[in-house]
Amino acid sequence: MQTVNRNSTPRGVIVTGGGTGIGRATAREFAARGDRVLVVGRSESSLAETAAAHDDIHVMAVDLTDAGAADLVVQTAVDVLGRLDVVVNNAALAGFDTLEDLTAQDARQQVEVNLLAPVFLTQRALPALEKNAGTVVNVSSAGCLGLRAMPGSSIYAATKVGLDALTRSWAVELGGRGIRVVGISPGLVNTGVAVRAGMPQEHYDAFLESMQPRIPSGRIGTPEDVAWWIVQATAAPGGYLNGAVLAVDGGLSVT
Repeated sequence: MQTVNRNSTPRGVIVTGGGTGIGRATAREFAARGDRVLVVGRSESSLAETAAAHDDIHVMAVDLTDAGAADLVVQTAVDVLGRLDVVVNNAALAGFDTLEDLTAQDARQQVEVNLLAPVFLTQRALPALEKNAGTVVNVSSAGCLGLRAMPGSSIYAATKVGLDALTRSWAVELGGRGIRVVGISPGLVNTGVAVRAGMPQEHYDAFLESMQPRIPSGRIGTPEDVAWWIVQATAAPGGYLNGAVLAVDGGLSVT
């Protein structure tokens, strides 16, 4: 049986986009280590599945782009968890439109969910995070690190590049307040996000199969692969990590 090192003092953790994929795995990884977690998302039923059989995972169904949502989430976390130590900005909306086909509504939705929601949730969380020398983790994408392109998903890529810029900027802004900010950039991870965004399942499966030989590690990632790194980045022994964006992609971004 695997032994889990539980934290002596449970931390309070917010994980957005916690109803599926990386968010779900991350919430469960924090809970397994003895932390108390508030998972946030739009689907109450998906959040309930995340929390099933996990007493330390609490759920909150809310649209983070709604007015007042950030304040409500932070206050709920403090009330329910007792404290706030970690904010994981994981919620994201993917888009698969070329520039020619892109609509204003699709573009605005991606910017609001992927970029503006993390901005204002983190802003509202600052007082609580400062009390506990907390950590912010921004989950971006290894698919658009550096000079890499994501044709057909340009708005999504732009929001994730922007999130990386926020990670670096906030690390400098907030370092004097004892708050760390780090980025985790997943590569190809089988979360089904493309299918939920409208891609046919057979196209998604074919895409993953075609990409696997290009990954130096020889396989597609799992949500648990990324969740482990998110939790490690927030641990006290990793306290000198700040302002960095780590690619968790099996080496694909360096090919």
